[in-house]
Amino acid sequence: MMIVSLKTALTKGCAKSLLTASFSRCHPALRYSAGAALPKLRSELSKQLEEIEAAGTFKHERVITSKQSNLIYVKGRDDPVLNFCANNYLGLSSHPEVVQAGIDSLKSHASGMSSVRFICGTNDQHIELEQLIAQFHDRDDSILYASCFDANAGIFEALLHQDDAIFSDELNHASIIDGIRLCKAHKYRYKHSDMSDLEEKLKDNHSKHPDNRRLIVTDGVFSMDGNVCKLREICDLADEYNALTLIDECHATGFFGKTGRGTEEFLDQCGRVTVINSTLGKALGGAAGGYTTGPQELVTLLRQKSRPYLFSNALPPPVVGAAIKVFQLLMNESSYANIVYENTTKFRTEMTKAGFTVACYML
Repeated sequence: MMIVSLKTALTKGCAKSLLTASFSRCHPALRYSAGAALPKLRSELSKQLEEIEAAGTFKHERVITSKQSNLIYVKGRDDPVLNFCANNYLGLSSHPEVVQAGIDSLKSHASGMSSVRFICGTNDQHIELEQLIAQFHDRDDSILYASCFDANAGIFEALLHQDDAIFSDELNHASIIDGIRLCKAHKYRYKHSDMSDLEEKLKDNHSKHPDNRRLIVTDGVFSMDGNVCKLREICDLADEYNALTLIDECHATGFFGKTGRGTEEFLDQCGRVTVINSTLGKALGGAAGGYTTGPQELVTLLRQKSRPYLFSNALPPPVVGAAIKVFQLLMNESSYANIVYENTTKFRTEMTKAGFTVACYML
């Protein structure tokens, strides 16, 4: 077997070759044996995958070979494909100014922070973006996460205790469902947009625990069905039964409502919601990241207690720089949301003319 000292390897620049040679010459028994339980696991998982395939729910990933856009190129085809699948509602993922802002941040702040926020992972652009988000939503402060899934995973456990209660629409996003599972509060699931059912559950809890915390949680726009929560009625019930409110605005922020402020603006309920969770990964540039925005005290508590925030690396500077530019564009020019309105109107009109029934909300 070849023997080379580490000093010699580094001196001669052959460290990579040394590592490659060492791993490739491992005894066969040591090559990814992964223990005696692996064959059984492979067999069981293969059967499970076959069942998923047979049920018609296996998810095949299309490979895009171009930038995200309304027209894309995919692997295996030479002609462009019309793309109705993306959440790139405003087309900002490939906006020249957004792309350039990401490049500029890459050059000025490098590719990543290599740290969580509270150790040495916070830079000036993180603070700037959080301030812009709070300003955009007219809230006290905001806190960034790696995704809105993390924002939803990190808030309920930090905010609610075992004697508190949470009321969740039965069609809420999976991230809300998973986040609720992590907290110890009493859990109520009300029928989709059924305000009578919600009130019944609020009344029951309020009669037993009048002084404890109550939180009503709902998607703003339910992405799978395309309908909008009954925010006015939810906020009225929250006032009556002394409850807090949280809406997930992933499929609303940036394009829903006259200036893209989301469900609150669309339903003329601005300022009534306690907490807004949303994403940077859809209309707001489409890269990555999520956030919570709301009362200062809550945001400060999340910086101390929210586990996904505390134990995940800070958002990469290029993502942050691009998101800053997105918010600047939206706050300086309110016509972006109107583009979605015009496109939606045209699509619905032409589809109806073609004989299709188009359901759900018209913007």
